[in-house]
Amino acid sequence: MAHQHQHTHNHSHDHADIDFARMIPMLEGQAELFAPLYADALAWLARQQPEPGLIVDAGSGPGIISGFFAEAFPEARVVAADRSAELLERARWNAERRGTADRFSTIEAELPDGLGELEYPADLVWSSRVVHHVGDQRAALAALAAVLAPGGTLAVVEGGLAERNLPRDLGFGRPGLEARIAVIEQDWFTGMRAGLPGHVRETEDWPALFTAAGLRPSGTRSFTLDLPAPVTDAARAYVIGLFDRYRAMFADELDAEDRATLDRLVDPDDKAGLHHRPDVFVLATHTLYTGTKPAE
Repeated sequence: MAHQHQHTHNHSHDHADIDFARMIPMLEGQAELFAPLYADALAWLARQQPEPGLIVDAGSGPGIISGFFAEAFPEARVVAADRSAELLERARWNAERRGTADRFSTIEAELPDGLGELEYPADLVWSSRVVHHVGDQRAALAALAAVLAPGGTLAVVEGGLAERNLPRDLGFGRPGLEARIAVIEQDWFTGMRAGLPGHVRETEDWPALFTAAGLRPSGTRSFTLDLPAPVTDAARAYVIGLFDRYRAMFADELDAEDRATLDRLVDPDDKAGLHHRPDVFVLATHTLYTGTKPAE
């Protein structure tokens, strides 16, 4: 899985046709940009699990967040689990680069059921925007909970608020473009979920789903990344990539005026576009749910 925080907006959810090597720069850039958000989330998790022996990053992608865990919990062993061999190879490279390879390993596995290869139960399992890519989310949580040690914590990032990157009125086009894109994206997400193998519609009450998986809900908290204008080059590149994907995915769902606005925004030569305008920002909120496995 390659869903560390921001949706990668792939049309297809058959990962066999995804060029993961091509996605690595985007996935790494997103994770690094969101580092302050993850730092806050990991500090909160550390109060629930102060000394985990084994941490599993389920759906690790190229392992940037796995690295954050290795640095935040210097005594822990970290396992990155993903179905993509290319992403796991990059995760091992990133661990070498960060100097944490001696406490780091990988498992190539179809999630969530493929974690049975763990040598011993995990004290902390992290899954960021992965569960919603499994048709039966209740079963997915149960499978993740099954690899926890008694007293261990499952931490799942799902939901949050629609990200914003631009003022409501851009000075051209119809104001409120991002709000309209958010509505279209929600419809796309609903269709994506309905098309997954074994899809089961669930009320997305995550604490209740944790309880159904045999866990005791232990906390819910949202974390915000606030990068005001003027942004760094890295943040600007992230926003440009995001709107490029909006244009590629949702062009047919937008009216002609909004398509023209998106065209201007992603045009590197347009002075009112994302490459040049001074008011680009990143404001994103992700919600983290935790549950604890009862002690035996």
